[in-house]
Amino acid sequence: MGTRSGGDCSSTVGGQESKLMKMEFTEEQEMLRAAAREFLEKECTEAVVKAVEAGRSGYSPDLWRKIADLGWLGLVFPPQFGGSGMSLADLAVLCEELGRAMFPGPFVPTAVLGGLTVLAAGGDEQKQRWLARIIEGKELISLAMNEPESGPAGAEAVSVRAARGPGGFVLNGTVLFAQDAAAASSFLVPARTEQGITLFLVDAAAKGVTVTRLASTAGDSPCEVVFEGAQVTGAEALGEIDRGWDALARSLQVAAVMSAAQMLGAGEGMLKAAADDYATRRQSGEPEDKYTEEYLSKLRSDLDACRPAVYEAARNLTAGQSVDFDSAVVKDWREYARD
Repeated sequence: MGTRSGGDCSSTVGGQESKLMKMEFTEEQEMLRAAAREFLEKECTEAVVKAVEAGRSGYSPDLWRKIADLGWLGLVFPPQFGGSGMSLADLAVLCEELGRAMFPGPFVPTAVLGGLTVLAAGGDEQKQRWLARIIEGKELISLAMNEPESGPAGAEAVSVRAARGPGGFVLNGTVLFAQDAAAASSFLVPARTEQGITLFLVDAAAKGVTVTRLASTAGDSPCEVVFEGAQVTGAEALGEIDRGWDALARSLQVAAVMSAAQMLGAGEGMLKAAADDYATRRQSGEPEDKYTEEYLSKLRSDLDACRPAVYEAARNLTAGQSVDFDSAVVKDWREYARD
């Protein structure tokens, strides 16, 4: 990591400068942010995003290939597997820019939930095979596990069961609201086995696997994934039988932070668009709008409170610490409010 620079995240919204938390980022992180923003403004346009949302693939193959060529899918993986060996704090910077651009595609499910779980739980051969395919953009992964109604995902969200069968296991169960499943070439499937939870990497086109897109008004692509007598071999089990949960739990924690970074970026993008629109209307002669001013000020305040929470969590993860992200948000929000 290089020297730190002071990242001033302030902006002027509605004629008033926001209350600011000064953030520090390394020179490498500032360069990553600038390069990512330049690329995404050129390649991930509003037209591209709308085309993906209107289609059925759930991602843009051309855009996915380009981010693979840039090394983004391998950002945090060790060089021995073809990655760049950067940190989770660096990844949060990239995820914020992806969120700002409303990047369409399973970046966090593939690179974090898929890749980091393979790195943590897989054997040497599995790491070599799967990480290479992820980094090269040849594998898109979705996590086949139910979304919890509230709070972090726990083992109780695992609904698929795996029974011993000829040559391996037979999977049965239904997963609701699996994110980016329509784009997936493979599923990371946590399944209940005799004495615990085992992880499987399953071909999305395998017999006995059915994916159905669900209606959504949020611009995402949730799906129902049904495993009905889907047969998998022992080689498709990731790591040790019955002992897969710990590796997945860590990846879920990282994914929560990276998803929050994306949401932070999306909020910044929304604020800029709204502020620009308001400024244009004012320049055209419209009077001041107190409601809009208050809305922009509140959004700016919320984002300024969210940013330190996200990056504190990312830096704690980089240091190898366990992160209760909900607690981190509450802690930083209280400190911000007291200031």
